[in-house]
Order: sequence, then structure tokens, then C-alpha cells
Amino acid sequence: MSNPLEAIFNMIKISFDNTNEPKSPLHVIEVGDCWTYLTMVEEFIRYEEIGLNTTSDDEVKETLIDVTRICESQIKQLSNFMKNEGIPFPDVTSTKPNSDPTDVPLGVKLTDDEITNGLAFKLVACSQFCAKGQANAIRNDVGTMWIKFFFEWAVFGATLKTLMRKRGWLKVPPYYYPPGSPQK
Repeated sequence: MSNPLEAIFNMIKISFDNTNEPKSPLHVIEVGDCWTYLTMVEEFIRYEEIGLNTTSDDEVKETLIDVTRICESQIKQLSNFMKNEGIPFPDVTSTKPNSDPTDVPLGVKLTDDEITNGLAFKLVACSQFCAKGQANAIRNDVGTMWIKFFFEWAVFGATLKTLMRKRGWLKVPPYYYPPGSPQK
């Protein structure tokens, strides 16, 4: 995380930590959110592996490696939390083997535009799920974890959007011009 976001996150964490609330058991929705999010992020990595196997663009590869690091970090944190709380782990898809992008036939191979837009879609899903998890959290440690994950996605999203805009891959809905407004 960058320094300003890290400072904001630390302020939030300190305010949560200073409430001196007793640590209650997790409720079923907190458990379900952890289990579902772990599944989601594990599957996100499979998509990133597919992207790494099909792209030859250095910037796209770097972006895929960056997002994989975020996912792996979140998986590690969430897995440790779940293990300590006794939450069972989901079955997830196996790691994809490495392949040479030139060996993947056209028609099967994802384009760089498809890879980055898929990342953007998954980023939005993860961000929304973090917000939902935080809203559902009763325990402060759970809420803080969701906020931290959300901040990580927000920072990555800005980087991804910059790359997509630069390359012309950003999908923009039609512009809205209200009736009676001046047309340019």
C-alpha cells in the first residue's frame, strides 16, 4: 500500500483496536463471507495464470504478476485467519501449468484486451465483496481485514485503469447528454 492509504488504514485499525470489545465467536455470515472470498480469490489466480500463459505483452505480464501477489497475500492472511478460527477451507481449482503463449492457438488464446477487462471485472467483484464483508462484520478484526483488502484492490484498480486507458482497452459506456443541454 502507498503511504497515504497505509496511514488511513492504520488510523482505522487503531480506532477499531481501541474499542476494547470482547472477541465474540464469528457469526455464520462472517464465516460464509470468508469461505466465499477465499474461493473467489483462489479462482482469480487461475484466471491470472491463464493470462500469463497467453500474453506476450510485458506490461500485461507485469500487471498479472502484481495482481497475483495481491491475491496470494490475501489468501495467506485469510487462510491463517480461517485456520485460527476453525473455518474449513474450500476445494479450489488446481494451479494451471505454465505454457508458451506462442503455443496457444488463436481462437483459444485470450487477447490482452480480454485479459485486462477480465481483470477489471474480477477486481470489481472482489472490491464489492470486500465492502459486503465489511458491512456484515460484527468483529472489528474481521472488518479491518475487509477494509485492508478493499484498499489493496483500490490501489491496484487505479494502476489497471491507467494501463487500460493508455492502450484503448477501457470499456466506456455511451455518454449521456440530457435533453436541452448544449451539444459539443
